[in-house]
Amino acid sequence: MKYNFLGNTGLQVSSLCLGTMTFGTEADVKESKRMFSLCREVGINIFDCANKYSDGRAEKILGDCAKPCRDELILTSKGTSRIDTGVNDIGSSRKHLMLELEKSLKRLKTDYIDIYFLHYFDQATSMESSFRFLEDAIRQGKILYTGVSNWAAWQIMKSIHITKTNLFSSIDCIQPMYSLIKRQAEVEIFPLAEDQQLGVIPYSPIGAGVLTGKYTQLNSLSPARLRDKDYYSKRYNNQNYFKTAEQFQKLATELGYEPAALAISWVMNHPTVTSPIIGARNSEQLEACLKCVDIEMTSELRNQITSLSVSPSPAHDRLEEDIDKKTQLR
Repeated sequence: MKYNFLGNTGLQVSSLCLGTMTFGTEADVKESKRMFSLCREVGINIFDCANKYSDGRAEKILGDCAKPCRDELILTSKGTSRIDTGVNDIGSSRKHLMLELEKSLKRLKTDYIDIYFLHYFDQATSMESSFRFLEDAIRQGKILYTGVSNWAAWQIMKSIHITKTNLFSSIDCIQPMYSLIKRQAEVEIFPLAEDQQLGVIPYSPIGAGVLTGKYTQLNSLSPARLRDKDYYSKRYNNQNYFKTAEQFQKLATELGYEPAALAISWVMNHPTVTSPIIGARNSEQLEACLKCVDIEMTSELRNQITSLSVSPSPAHDRLEEDIDKKTQLR
């Protein structure tokens, strides 16, 4: 297992991160612990979680798994998401974040969370308020590093400006969606992360299973996440994704690789990516994903894979120009 620095924090994390969203739902306690152990055996030291995963059960299971080796691990969790039906049981308000952080600490059975994310952008709450709370939590030793998930580039950059202006601790990493069929992060988010020296921990590197060959079309009858979760079916409601996946699976078969492993390797070897999040419902799926570390992702192979999908338009939308990033137009 290789290890990468998380932005400019000096913290080293494994080049793969286990996402625990399935803990307590698709994976029962026994299977969750088996997957945790499998990851530890191969050297994974970062585990991603959130207060909303499995209604808190995921944090409890992860806390039990992590307890014997807590100081060797990087544990993440998140706030902002709706947890209950109360009017204030959602968002990045100081009250909601305070309550949810304390609950997460108890469920994870730890005194501190290594990386605490704001799960979504909350337009109803001022950034100053949210980041003042995070600064207080850092000073109290309850969290060590901060991040944001599912934020646009302008929101991230605005938060950096606000934290620097108020002398708060700035965010250390981001968690965008990224895969061969979801490449929007390449346009502004990745360049921002590189410029601001942020860690990048992307999720859904296999496109909710689309790139594994699990689905042949959007209305596939396979009893899996894309069909069972409405937001996933909406997220991947594009037949071009399935066309790309079909070509990708053909290439993976020709090369003798598991499609899931090749898809993760492609994400993992982007120069801006620190540690992609992998997830699985069982150990068999996880073992297939872990084969990504054995793939030699040459520049030629990565370019070949990249050519299978449509490149997103540049931020300035000048499609007629192919300009080297270092070239200055006059």
